[in-house]
Amino acid sequence: MARLSREDRQIALGRLQAGQSQSAIARHFHVSQSTISRLWVRFQATGSVADLPRAGRPRATTAAHDRFIRLRHLRNRFLSTSSSVQALPGPHRLSDQTVRNRLHEAGLRARRPYRGAVLTRRHRQNRVQWGNQHLRWTVRNHWRHVWFSDESYFLLQRHDGRRRVYRRVNERYAPNCVDEAPVHGGGGVMVWGAINTAGRSTLVHVQGRITAQRYVEEILRPHALPLLADQDAIFQQDNARPHTA
Repeated sequence: MARLSREDRQIALGRLQAGQSQSAIARHFHVSQSTISRLWVRFQATGSVADLPRAGRPRATTAAHDRFIRLRHLRNRFLSTSSSVQALPGPHRLSDQTVRNRLHEAGLRARRPYRGAVLTRRHRQNRVQWGNQHLRWTVRNHWRHVWFSDESYFLLQRHDGRRRVYRRVNERYAPNCVDEAPVHGGGGVMVWGAINTAGRSTLVHVQGRITAQRYVEEILRPHALPLLADQDAIFQQDNARPHTA
């Protein structure tokens, strides 16, 4: 049987106070008539439709434990929950799931990390310097002359290895338990394009392996140079520094 949300309880209470029958309200919310009856009795006794406080299971961690778990994972975002269980001070019997629950309470959830380029100290300094130099640029006077370009690779069939299957013992190779995927990833398509405030370039399909020479001869000269007819035009390739025409 469905459980009424707090908003649905308020609506049901309003209908009860308007004189609608409990049976009609129960049919509307797809619950039993006793659910509406208990809701009305609770409201008359407490003046609220909220759940009554429950004792529940004793909390397995103390406030100090919760703070230790939260700070440990804030300082190193790649730690596993099992390592936190082992590192927790004092006698305890915690599961990995308990640690995950405490991290969820702190707003920390496991996600696949973004894979970024390796940036040295010099790279970071150059980027900060470039940003400071262009801090006061405006769209009307500056950014409208910039063409941003990049190439992207799209997989035709995605297989990230994170799927799970529920199976019995000795069912590893059962047909309904095998996640079929191309041996070499199924291939993909690489395309190149550029945009600015005035429009966009032609979408170029890049055939085969791209090299620096091919990039210049097959993409930049035939497709990027025509975009830079304006003497104030600037070409910005991905994360590279901009170059004037």
